Amino acid sequence: MSDLGYEPWAPGFVADPYPVFARLREERPAFFHEPTGQWVIGRYADVDALLRDRRLGRSYLHVAGHEEFGQQPEAEFLKPFWDLIRAGMLDVEPPTHTRLRRLVSKAFTARMVEGLRPTIRRLAGELAGTLAAKGGGDLLAEVAEPLPVNVIAEMLGVPVADRPLLRPWSADICGMYELNPPEEVQRTAVRAAVEFSDYLRDLARSRRREPRDDLISALAQVVDEGDRLTEDELIGTCVLLLNAGHEATVNATGNGWWALFRNPGELERLRGDASLVPTAVEELLRYDTPAPMFERWVLEDITVADVDIPRGAEVALQFASANRDPAVFADPDRLDLARDPNPHITFGLGIHYCLGAPLARIELAESLSALLRLAPGLRLVSEPEWKPGFVLRGLQALHVEC
Repeated sequence: MSDLGYEPWAPGFVADPYPVFARLREERPAFFHEPTGQWVIGRYADVDALLRDRRLGRSYLHVAGHEEFGQQPEAEFLKPFWDLIRAGMLDVEPPTHTRLRRLVSKAFTARMVEGLRPTIRRLAGELAGTLAAKGGGDLLAEVAEPLPVNVIAEMLGVPVADRPLLRPWSADICGMYELNPPEEVQRTAVRAAVEFSDYLRDLARSRRREPRDDLISALAQVVDEGDRLTEDELIGTCVLLLNAGHEATVNATGNGWWALFRNPGELERLRGDASLVPTAVEELLRYDTPAPMFERWVLEDITVADVDIPRGAEVALQFASANRDPAVFADPDRLDLARDPNPHITFGLGIHYCLGAPLARIELAESLSALLRLAPGLRLVSEPEWKPGFVLRGLQALHVEC
């Protein structure tokens, strides 16, 4: 299928995958990609249905061993990494996933998230104001990156002095989620997982002894019908909240502003009407999806677009392609900041729907509003370059002037 251009490691594809996705939706809506060993699925209706289909899962280990699914056993050196990740809810399935999500939801409530809005607004204003006072800089490094990491650190209760540790740990751990990561990246992810786990274990034990008004304390105290999170589950949950809530939000901010700069008419429309911010956030998430692909394992034989996909296969669900499907979105390659309805699937669907979606929406809205207000003349200095990864797709930097 190389003639269709699906090359997730190619810089040109990472920079603009959408023409390829358009061809794939028309010609090969479900096909096997030999280099990644995955079945690639790109139509909205198929991605939507498979995200809700319990014949697929984030993991297969609750129903089969590695050998039964034709997979090599995980290298021994990776054990600390997978122990940490599987202690959270992202890579597990029911009943474990159901139990963890129920417990975490008791602490990570909509009320708690909405209560963070004043803090998020203050932090976004400080960062945007500093960028404006300097006359510009790298919007990613100076606004997009520090905002979500500081919000999550504030939410968890991480002391201010320790917060610079979080961004490198998050980036190193997320390196494992790229396609076929080299061993060096894997070993770096393991080291970060061990260091982050050790740090959070000490912090969690401290909060158990002396609870404070933060999420780690709340998670440590939550009890439901006599059930509670184990220490490992608490740590895995905190790591998931940082990784899922940080990397994707940084990319969403950078990708969103790059889309605005490439569509100056829509940017001027937004500058003239701040009431568009909520729908603008949704459209920017759709238009250039920050996490464009999610993987699932096939637990029972399925058929997609008249193609039979066997048990034991892995599918690559192309969120970015689904979000540009003309069967669902009128004129999908056009940025329309007032688009309504906008049923994008950037946050997923089904039981693994992103728990942090409300927090991400607040962060993106407050960041966008602060920059529009405090840096109204924000303009691009140079065309940005994309990071090499595709699973978490974002820019290297975004240099601007005010």
